[in-house]
Amino acid sequence: MATRKDRSRSRLLAALSGTHDGRPAWVDRIEEGDDAGFFGPGSAAWAVHGGMPTLVAGIRALLVQTLHPGAMAGVHDHSRFGEDPLGRLAGTIQWLTIVTYADTVFATEESARVGRYHSRVVGTYLDAHEVERPYAAGDPELLAWVHLAFTDSFLACHTIWGGAIPGGADAYVREWATAGELVGVESPPRSEQQLRDQLAAFSNDGVLKSDERVAEAVRFIRHPPLPKPMLPAYRVLFAGAVASLPADYRRLLGLRRSRLPVVWATARALGVVHRLLGRRSPSEDAARARIARIGWVPPVDSTSPQQTHTTAD
Repeated sequence: MATRKDRSRSRLLAALSGTHDGRPAWVDRIEEGDDAGFFGPGSAAWAVHGGMPTLVAGIRALLVQTLHPGAMAGVHDHSRFGEDPLGRLAGTIQWLTIVTYADTVFATEESARVGRYHSRVVGTYLDAHEVERPYAAGDPELLAWVHLAFTDSFLACHTIWGGAIPGGADAYVREWATAGELVGVESPPRSEQQLRDQLAAFSNDGVLKSDERVAEAVRFIRHPPLPKPMLPAYRVLFAGAVASLPADYRRLLGLRRSRLPVVWATARALGVVHRLLGRRSPSEDAARARIARIGWVPPVDSTSPQQTHTTAD
């Protein structure tokens, strides 16, 4: 008979990976291949994506992405987020996980699949100055914004709730630039300062916008149709995501930082999730099995990776 812990673990894994055991079919292919992938053990990408703060970072990234009216239009017009939010979440996690842990061939193929989906996402939107503009998900500006929102969110949340990053923040931004290039980002930042500068440019140029579409998206992200037993923990993680945002983003999103100790509460919630999910994910285990099989030797300046579970199963 399944215990309460087993049921909680199963629900969480289903939400993150689409399967109750946390090992969808594509994880098996991560064990295949003949190279260590774009990153490998000891990398900044493995350290960041292998930590519990990714749960908060995913929420934060979704919130930030809504502030670009072109990106928001793509979600509004084409996404199945409202119909199948967990399915869309699992699809995003699939790409993140494969690029992080798979060999270079599989990572490249998965990024091409994402690119083919982007080619169908087209339409028009009203920019921050109420000028109608065409958009396509593959536009350089939209690709850049989504990449920046993702990179900034995962770095910010790991900085608050995670451990040390091999090589520091610059190493993570530099490594994850590879993922951006795989999906078509033209000049992804390669240092934390470049990340800050590129984000500031969107704000300073008056690109970002708050409107009813943003408010609708924020309401959905705040109150997603998750199983009821998961909602209390999700509310804590959402509050943590809001707390991690810069004040100007919170203002545009119509959100306020809670006066409660949400950073501490988020850390406690992440600790509970860590105990539920265990030390490492099936994806990282599959990657380590492949790397052991090919006899890969890390660079001499590589440091040991964090032995933590990734939410990207």
